[in-house]
Amino acid sequence: MGEPVSRHIKRGELVTREIAGETLIVPVSGNVADLESIYTLNEVGGVIWSLLDGQHNDDQIVDAVCAEFDVERDRAQADVAALLASLREAGLIERAP
Repeated sequence: MGEPVSRHIKRGELVTREIAGETLIVPVSGNVADLESIYTLNEVGGVIWSLLDGQHNDDQIVDAVCAEFDVERDRAQADVAALLASLREAGLIERAP
């Protein structure tokens, strides 16, 4: 029996905007945007970000990246795992319960 597939959710108050094919993420605390901590995601990262809703598991996110960008599954898995680790480290996401 394999390890269960995890799901992730966005954490805290965040403002997200799509501009020129990039996704900008700005943490907000106390109704003030932290402009020192703006995160920018490319098009692939934006697709991944949009699926971090606690409903899509990591495998489904990899499938979506493969379908959208015609990339091999191994590469998509590595890229998704790396981005999720970075987003967790930055405190922008957490594993869904």
